[in-house]
Amino acid sequence: MRMCAVSREVRPIDELIRFVVAPSGDVIPDVKRKLPGRGLWVGASRRTVAEAVRRNQFSKGFKREIRAQATLPADTEALLVRSATEALAMAAKAAQVVSGFSKVEGALAQGQAQALIHASDGAADGIRKLDAIARQNRGNAGESQDSPQGFPVVNVLTSTELDLALGRSNVIHAALLAGPASKTFLSRCQILVQYRMADDDKTEGGGQKF
Repeated sequence: MRMCAVSREVRPIDELIRFVVAPSGDVIPDVKRKLPGRGLWVGASRRTVAEAVRRNQFSKGFKREIRAQATLPADTEALLVRSATEALAMAAKAAQVVSGFSKVEGALAQGQAQALIHASDGAADGIRKLDAIARQNRGNAGESQDSPQGFPVVNVLTSTELDLALGRSNVIHAALLAGPASKTFLSRCQILVQYRMADDDKTEGGGQKF
């Protein structure tokens, strides 16, 4: 638990982003929470980071003159995307990802898929078909389709970003298989969605949409 420097609310660290001061004096996001030095925690939303810049909250929090660039909200989002793609690449290296419509369909049919991944710019028809298969298989397995722990569906990365992570071209659909690297990817996607959408509820169809 940490306190958000803007709202002054104490929240779990999974709902916050840590910022540190680089040797250059610039504020930088520490999205993996590993950089050395004192950190300042800000709510994980683009709006909150923008508010921290506007109110000069970083200088106040670090108790010295700090350069927080106006681009910090966008820079933070870019780093969150990079963190998610890196996690997906690690999951792929650990053989915890399959891609391509047919392979994803097969993973769903065999009950191997732990989550679906769709390119955010993918065609609606293919997305709809695979989502329907996922819902059907969950129903056949006796799982409640209204469960808040529903089947995760990830659509936060573009096809180009999926290509980069998986080392192949034209990736539109993928599925996560069980494993720790897959869990890391899902966790990083969750904070990226929270950053973009704040507290909006994006759950639909009994699955976790992020």
